[in-house]
Amino acid sequence: MGSDNSLPLRAVLFDRDGTLVQDVPYNGNPDLVEPMGHASIVLQELRALGLATGVISNQSGISRGLLTQNQVSSVNLRIEELLGPFDVWEICPHAPEDRCGCRKPAPGMIIAACRRLGISPAQAAYIGDIGSDLEAAEAAGARGVLVPTQATRTEEVEAAVGNVAEDLSAAIRMLLDGPP
Repeated sequence: MGSDNSLPLRAVLFDRDGTLVQDVPYNGNPDLVEPMGHASIVLQELRALGLATGVISNQSGISRGLLTQNQVSSVNLRIEELLGPFDVWEICPHAPEDRCGCRKPAPGMIIAACRRLGISPAQAAYIGDIGSDLEAAEAAGARGVLVPTQATRTEEVEAAVGNVAEDLSAAIRMLLDGPP
């Protein structure tokens, strides 16, 4: 179901680890939260424009017993202390073998976030750092932008042709101004 770029953008949703904050695998320690470059500036700009912001994150460490829901919540609270409040959070606690409808690349969390914001997924964009982030955006009908990191595989970047930005600022420019 692709995205309909004719609808106005009303929300920008972000992957958490590797996109908004440095990826610390199975992080349950708020002291280890470190924002990615440009994250604070980008979020200030989006909020100033009146766009909703949200975080969509797979947290399989919960179902695997590596993290508690409270640890994930305390990390998320620290992210809001550093980057400001988000309008919506969607966390999937399931492991891949659970075959849930929320874990990315499934579209469930993006659809749920849009429903909570009172918008269509076509009015949202989702920014992430791996291929499953873009697959989830596409499956939901939202616009997707890939901001690669060292964790991003070459084939994921190649598959995202036309939807790749070098950093969060470039991703926002792409969404607000259209392709160069």
